[in-house]
Formats: sequence, C-alpha cells, structure tokens
Amino acid sequence: MRGDRIEDKWIGCFAETLRLSAVAEGEAVAILSETQSRMLNVQLTELALARLGARWFHVVVPTPPQVAPVPVRSTGASNALAGLAPVVKALAGAGLVVDLTVEGLLHAAELPEIVGDGARVLMISNEHPEALERLVPDPALKPKVLAGAKMLKKARRMTVVSAAGTDLTINVSDCPAAGVFGFADRPGQVAHWPGGLCLCFPRAGSVNGTLVLAPGDANLTFKRYLETPVTLRIEDDYVVSIEGEGLDGDLMRQYFAAWGDREAYGVSHVGWGMNPGARWEAMAMYDKADCNGTELRAFAGNFLYSTGANETAGRHTLGHFDLPLRNCTVALDDRPVVVEGVLQGELA
Repeated sequence: MRGDRIEDKWIGCFAETLRLSAVAEGEAVAILSETQSRMLNVQLTELALARLGARWFHVVVPTPPQVAPVPVRSTGASNALAGLAPVVKALAGAGLVVDLTVEGLLHAAELPEIVGDGARVLMISNEHPEALERLVPDPALKPKVLAGAKMLKKARRMTVVSAAGTDLTINVSDCPAAGVFGFADRPGQVAHWPGGLCLCFPRAGSVNGTLVLAPGDANLTFKRYLETPVTLRIEDDYVVSIEGEGLDGDLMRQYFAAWGDREAYGVSHVGWGMNPGARWEAMAMYDKADCNGTELRAFAGNFLYSTGANETAGRHTLGHFDLPLRNCTVALDDRPVVVEGVLQGELA
C-alpha cells in the first residue's frame, strides 16, 4: 500500500458517510478509538466531523493485553472498553459514536448500554481508507436492504444449498434480524461501513446440515481465499466435524481447537450480501494489515456463515470465523432470495 497520509478526497468520503449517518451541525459525536487503532482513520473522522460542524470529542482507551491462545482478528467483539463505567456513560451520552476500535463493538458486552438511550453507532471497519473510498454508502441500497431484512424477520426457515455440497437448514423464527446498509441514521441503530448485508442471529439449536467451503470462498479470519475444499458438519449449531485434506482444512481444525472452547464452534450469525459495489476479489489486492475483509462480507449474493459469539443463543467467545460463500442458493420459507450467488427480485 502507498504511504499513509491524509488526503482531501478521503476526508470527503468520511464526511459523506457521516452526513448519511444524520450528523447535524452542533451534534455531540464521540470518536472511540484505542491505542492500536488505525490512526489515519481516526484523523480522517475528526476532520470530517469538523467539516460537518459537529461537536466531536475523543474517547481513547488502551488496547488490552493479548490473552487469547491464538491471534484474534475481525471478531466484532472488542474487549477494549473492559466495562469501564465512565467511558460507557460518555459514549451513551453522545448522539453518534464513531467506533474505530480494532475489533469493533458489534458483539461487545457494553453495546446495549451505549445504545440504550438512543445513541447511534457507526463502526468504521479497520480498513485502509482506499477500500473505504470505493464503498461510500449508496442511499439507494437502503430500501433493498430493509426489504431483505423484513423478509428475514417474517421467515421461519432458511435453507442454503450449493453445487459444491452445502445443504443447511436454519430455524430463523423469533430471532433478531437486521439489515446493514453502511450508515446509522436512526436512534439506537448500529451500522458498519462498508455495509450491505442482511443477517440474523439464530436461537440455540437452530442450525443443522453441511457447509462446504469451495475453492475461491473466503476465510476472513485468515484473510485467505480457500484453495482446497473444506466441509463442516453442523449439528444443533455446532461444528462437529471439519473435513478437508489440504492446508485450508488443517488451518481451520487447528484454530478451532486452539480455543479449547466449545462455544467457538457454535454459529454466530447467518445472512447474505447485498452490496453490488463490493468486490469478491478485492482481498487479493491488499496486504493483510490493510484489509479487514468487511467488503467480502457484503458482496452481492454471497452467503455469510459465521461462528463465535451469539448473544441470542447465550454464547460468548472470542473465537470467530466469518465465511462468505459464493454460488449458493438461499431461500426463506422456500422463497429464493439468492439463486446460485445472484440476488433475486426486489433485492437485485
């Protein structure tokens, strides 16, 4: 990647995303970061908020010690706040919290208290701003994402199949479902940039079947495209078997096992990508330090299967895999929303 420096075009991209997040002149906005956050994005946020006339302030916390047995990446379960009550209170009192923590607050224990009185949270993914520049949110995507989220909320069953061998049945009734379109414009909303996906957090005992990761599918924890097939057998939410003779299978088996925690094998969330501007092949263009992989979670027509923390099912762990699959057919109560990797109907 080229040298890091502030570019006016990037200030403009950040300002546009924050404007879409309903930042008003004079609004109190908290910029949350930690000592190991990507400082360029912190500075761009500050300058963009100044351009919009917001009254911004910084909340900076120390990056906590590494206590996990293996490297932790892209969990959405930041533990940087560590339950520090004055910090949580300050964030909850802001109109908008711009989350620039390394892992993000999506699964953080403090998130419900932060948004409880209506604070909005915009998670800016830990990407180089060159990637964010390509993926400034498009307001035209919002109604499509909301339409998909509405379908998911009404559904009772999701099925996922593929020519590679995936055959999953997921009970999605009575579970939290949402659509993320890249900006946070409503009280209490949590969004992330880049955005563009529909997802839900299934209740305990909801997922059964086979998930086949084919060559070209991605393991975003490893920031790696698979080169050999890996088959996950799933029973009542938990991966019970990891089959695959190549390096990709070995990596997954060892990372799962390293946690020594059954909850790391459980489902976190499932859904599909909605963003036509997000590119499947983008990860090939970036060094791992410059890529968090959020773009690949959102590319249009992917099926996203994630393991790890799931508050709905009462599971808490830092073990986490985000696995976007191509060429799947996803149906809700037998109504296809994605067919062989292509969005259908009003979602297209």
